Parts: sequence; structure tokens; C-alpha cells
Amino acid sequence: MLKHNLRILIMATLSLALVSCSSNPPQTSSSNARISGPVNYKQSHKDGAPWWDVDVSKIPDAVPMPHAGNFKAAPYTVLGKRYYPIQEARHYRATGTASWYGTKFHGKDTANGEVFDLYGMTAAHKTLPLPSYVKVTNLENGRSVTLRVNDRGPFYSDRIIDLSFAAAQKLGYAEKGVARVSVEGIDPYEWWAQRGQPVPEHGISNTVLAQQKQTVELHQPERYTPPTQHVAAVNPRQVESEAPMAQGLYLQVGAFANPDAAQLLRDKLSALTTAPVFINSVVRDQQVLHRVRMGPVPSQNEAEHLQDRVRLANLGWPALVSTD
Repeated sequence: MLKHNLRILIMATLSLALVSCSSNPPQTSSSNARISGPVNYKQSHKDGAPWWDVDVSKIPDAVPMPHAGNFKAAPYTVLGKRYYPIQEARHYRATGTASWYGTKFHGKDTANGEVFDLYGMTAAHKTLPLPSYVKVTNLENGRSVTLRVNDRGPFYSDRIIDLSFAAAQKLGYAEKGVARVSVEGIDPYEWWAQRGQPVPEHGISNTVLAQQKQTVELHQPERYTPPTQHVAAVNPRQVESEAPMAQGLYLQVGAFANPDAAQLLRDKLSALTTAPVFINSVVRDQQVLHRVRMGPVPSQNEAEHLQDRVRLANLGWPALVSTD
């Protein structure tokens, strides 16, 4: 009888252990609280930080500008819940938890129709009109950023705003994942008046535009548009010597100011596929850019297959480049 009872006890203990192991919830990153865009609300892969490193202190905050045209503020439904956006942001004030989103949505369309750049100074909000501008302050350290709201979310939990990875880094909570913040709507006219300047008649000044253009080109490698011709050679110790590209299809996966970052991506891609991977360097606006490319690719189908492999490996969003 004692042996029989002992056997029952052991079997019960093992059964409880198996149930416990099978019921553990899956681990997710902090930014999985957001659902992307107006269409694709479910994604299969996890969100996270980019593998390429950028000094976010050099990325300028968003510059508030009046919006010409209609705001996107119509009611919408996500996961069975109805949301009613407000018609203006200037009087908006809220305090709560902020999260961030990154590689999972990088290069994809936002709810506003713009392209999400994890190194852009943008944010997602459930009810602010699109576009609008906000000042977000990390109440734990006092840091603030000015952001352009161009997306919807976060739709999970009680978080009030989702910031780009760069914005979260500048606020000092990217590694932690979340932070308690205050969010204040911005009136662009008041913003410029406080600085003693009228709103620029022809939009943002050329200086600001040039700065933002450089930010996009250097910090969003997989969406970088290459120049039409080679301009200058670079140090052969940093990159391979460049030869004219053979006719065919090529995929550009990244463009970097830092040659080490380009070499790192090349090594990762070379380990992923047997397709030729090389670095093609040009000078643009007095800045050497090291472009990581794959090819030539024999067919459109093969190019699309390679694009899928690179994306699934979370190494970027390759752009198709053809030669004349």
C-alpha cells in the first residue's frame, strides 16, 4: 500500500510539473504592446532594437509645422474596440506609461501613410489626430523630446503612447522598455512664436531639411536611394576595391557612413546565403557611404526569395537595384 501511494504521489507531481511547463506565457519584448498600422494588426515575429548602432544624440527632434489638408481623425476599430480620435492636439495633456517599437515595423507604412523609421522622431497614439506634434517628457529623469505623431497604437495594456526606438533612447528608457511620461500637445504656431519666429512661409528651413535628410539617409540604410554613379574611391583598407557592376539585378540591404557597420552587415549576409555580397562605396554630400549589396541575381523570383530571407533574418528590408 505504501509503495502504491508513493507511486501515485510521484505521478501527480510529474503531471503538475508538465502542466506548469506547458502553461508558461511566451516572453515578448516591451514594444510588442503595439499593433502596427491600419491593416496588419498581427505579426509573427518579435519586435526589438536594431542591430546597427546610431548615435541618437545627433538626430534632431521633430519640427512642429502646421498641417495643410485634412487631419486623419475618423473613428476606427481595432480588436473589437472603437476609438474616437480628437480633432486637435494643442490642448492634449496626459500622464502614463510609454513603450517603444522598432525593427518589427521598420520600413512599413504607418497609419498616416508615412514610412516608419525606427530612427525617426515619431510616435503612435490611439486618439491624437494624424499628423500632430507632442512633447514627451520622461518623468523619471526629466528628459524631453518633440515628436511627430503619425501612427496608431499602442492597443495592448494601458500604455498611452508608443515612441520610435530613437525617441525612447533619447529619453533614456530603451533598455528598460517602458517609462512613466507626460505627453503635451503642441500648437505649431505657438511653438514658433515662443522662439520669436514666424512659421516659415515655405515650410521648414533648408538647414533643417538638410539635417533631416542626412538623418534619414544615414540612419535608415535599407531604404536609402543610391546615387546614379560612382563619385569617389574610398580607403581600400576599409572596403574592397570597387569594380563596375555587371548587368543584372541587385539588392541593396544597407548604406552606412561607418565602414565597420557595413562590414558587419556584409559578414552577416554572407553567412546567410551563397549569393555574392559586396560593399559598393560612393561619396554623397561630402560623406562617404558604404553600400552593402547582393548580386547579381539571375531572376526576379530569386531576388524576391533573397529579400524574404534577409527580412526573416531581421537584417533589413532589401531594396531592388537594377543596372542599365
